[in-house]
Amino acid sequence: MITRLALVAALVLLPGAASAGAPDGARARVDHHLRQAESLMQRVAALLARDCPRFATPAEWDAYLAAEVDTVILLMAHLQEAWREAKTTEDNEVRQAAKAPRRRAGEGRPLLEKLQACAEQNGSSVSAFGLYWRIRQEVPKRQALIALPPA
Repeated sequence: MITRLALVAALVLLPGAASAGAPDGARARVDHHLRQAESLMQRVAALLARDCPRFATPAEWDAYLAAEVDTVILLMAHLQEAWREAKTTEDNEVRQAAKAPRRRAGEGRPLLEKLQACAEQNGSSVSAFGLYWRIRQEVPKRQALIALPPA
């Protein structure tokens, strides 16, 4: 009798546990990417809030610009990966959480304007189209690197 109850309990509980595990796994992966994105958004916000740094050489400016653009690439990759993970679950809360920061991705104009101003102050220039193209090309590559294995 105990064995039969254990078998019935296993048959009833296991399918529920498996389906419940998938959203929890997706939620954990989405949460991870959103935490990373939030940290990177804070870094971008700090860049926007402070004065432009001054560099002695064009090479130093180029290295600084490359690092800031890399931050944006990583930020966008985390946002894209969070959304990709969210689409694997039917959990609307997870989907909404992943979607919310992606809506703000279009707010990049102030960052671009800041980088252009900083470039001018450092005797250089920044091509908006060039930055946009680089980010667009690099995000999928970075996204592949940061993807978490399924739980």
